[in-house]
Amino acid sequence: MLNENIRALRQVRHLSQVELAKGLHVSKQCISNWENDNILPSVEMLVRIATFFNVSTDALLGIENHNTVSVEGLTDVQIDHVKLLIEDLRGREREMI
Repeated sequence: MLNENIRALRQVRHLSQVELAKGLHVSKQCISNWENDNILPSVEMLVRIATFFNVSTDALLGIENHNTVSVEGLTDVQIDHVKLLIEDLRGREREMI
């Protein structure tokens, strides 16, 4: 599950293994090994990966099955806009059902 989540997060962000490796300060081979389930990242690296992708370690490990959105650094007005967008999207999803 971890290997699939790392790969999926990387691909969603349109990052190559080399680009992710640079962002985490590891080799491309490390990324390849993680994604192919050959080795597991250390606990410290797991935290770094989660931080890089702005997800929880639980989500990365597949323990938590909901997404979060960081609003850190946004003003209260901007946060309200994000909430409205989410509510609008949820409303559209219900309309499609």
